[in-house]
Amino acid sequence: MIKRTVEVSGYNIALYLENKQLMVMQDNVLTGQIPAEDIGILIVDAPTTTYSHSVVVELMKQESAIVLCGEEHLPVGQILPCAANSLQAQRIMAQASAPLPVRKRLWRQIIQAKIRNQASALPENCEVQDTLFSLAERVRSDDADGAEASAARLYWRFWLGEEHEFLRRRDGEPPNNFLNYGYMVMRAAIARAIVAAGFSPSLGIKHHNRYDAFCLADDLLEPFRPLVDIIARELFLSGDSELNKETKSELLSLFSNMVTVEGNKVPLFVAFERMTASLEACYTGKAKKLILPEIL
Repeated sequence: MIKRTVEVSGYNIALYLENKQLMVMQDNVLTGQIPAEDIGILIVDAPTTTYSHSVVVELMKQESAIVLCGEEHLPVGQILPCAANSLQAQRIMAQASAPLPVRKRLWRQIIQAKIRNQASALPENCEVQDTLFSLAERVRSDDADGAEASAARLYWRFWLGEEHEFLRRRDGEPPNNFLNYGYMVMRAAIARAIVAAGFSPSLGIKHHNRYDAFCLADDLLEPFRPLVDIIARELFLSGDSELNKETKSELLSLFSNMVTVEGNKVPLFVAFERMTASLEACYTGKAKKLILPEIL
């Protein structure tokens, strides 16, 4: 079953559980109800929201992720189930003991997929597309030559078209706000898939940060970023610059997108599952290649 992404926004909202249905009340009026088993990600962007304990427990049982947004409407934290896979201990051991050559090979594949998807996400007939595709083929083990950084310089220069100047910065001007929101929600969805596959989101392939509990999610996010980029660009070029209910809804629509995986079109959540399943095969020596998305 393909899970749903549900966003709650506004004031005076209460969430509670009734017959395993998530009930949404606003100003003491029932405004919606969704079966808990249908929810893959619950995004709460409502500062005065109250919860019943049973809501969180039931969503954890259903292997859902809860994303909490702050005053600027950007995700500031997330809640994930502790154990969503019966083989969790075995898989975390394989993850933690993965040899360095394996991790270097996986990182090369991730960066290659990211650069190819960046090339595909550029405006039609962009002059640097072929350069990026060529650069992807030349990525070395562990991206030793810094192809990711070289690709980023080209990509962001032409991402909005030559008539627009853009500097990608987390605290920069719009459409950076759209990118920040989309990336953070996508990161939560990938973290959910990682936990469901029995891995720890803290143990990264490339990213290693003692203060980051989601290093593996940050690694696996990379090839999916261009999906966010496409929607963020469309919003900005259509005249939107504010992160509000309408623009967030457009950004969340990316979870209904289809991507190409091994030559077949699949829903985004299925792509996450295929990717994390292939990661297990790579960690245990049963395969050498991650299954990563294409947005061609």
